[in-house]
Amino acid sequence: MKFLVMIYCDDALLEALPEGEFDSMMRGCFARADALRAEGRLHDSMQLESPQEAKSLRMRDDKMSVVDGPFAEAKEYLGGFNVIEAADMDEAVRIASEFPWSRTGRIEVRPVRDMDAVRRRVGA
Repeated sequence: MKFLVMIYCDDALLEALPEGEFDSMMRGCFARADALRAEGRLHDSMQLESPQEAKSLRMRDDKMSVVDGPFAEAKEYLGGFNVIEAADMDEAVRIASEFPWSRTGRIEVRPVRDMDAVRRRVGA
């Protein structure tokens, strides 16, 4: 079963890390990701640029609006994600807990919906 592991960042907590700690955490993450990839458990992994680099789109009353940055201000923002394979939610949470980013934000684990099943259900 696939799970999306979303890494949310809090800049205040990241900036409070001792000098060199972020780089050390990243090296550990890359090592763990490489091991998971070798085991066939990590399908994809991406970091995202700052929310200030984003555009938000919203369609209301047949009118599209595009604004700079995130639509809502938030203390934590999505900084990256991993798509992992796990037997169940418990195992996915265990895998996610091996990454250090809950110290500088939070980690959300969510099952990935089977799009082929949805496609069959809607007849697409």
